Amino acid sequence: MELVSIGFGGLVSASRLVALVSPDSAPVKRLVSEARDRSMLIDATFGRKTAAVLIMDSDHVVLSGLSVEKLAPRFGVDPAALEE
Repeated sequence: MELVSIGFGGLVSASRLVALVSPDSAPVKRLVSEARDRSMLIDATFGRKTAAVLIMDSDHVVLSGLSVEKLAPRFGVDPAALEE
């Protein structure tokens, strides 16, 4: 199990990640709200503004204070692929 830092001391399992998305769109905001209602939301922003939303295979939703652009390389995604 490979643990990846999502910033400010938070770690998640790389093998359990389903999606890494920006929190700006309405569907993602709705997903976060629904996860909060179901008690499946993990706030790992440590008081900072939410910059990325991680969706896990366990149906948990994790909020991170680091941007998608900073987190993607930690999960092995080429930053150039984010441009497409």
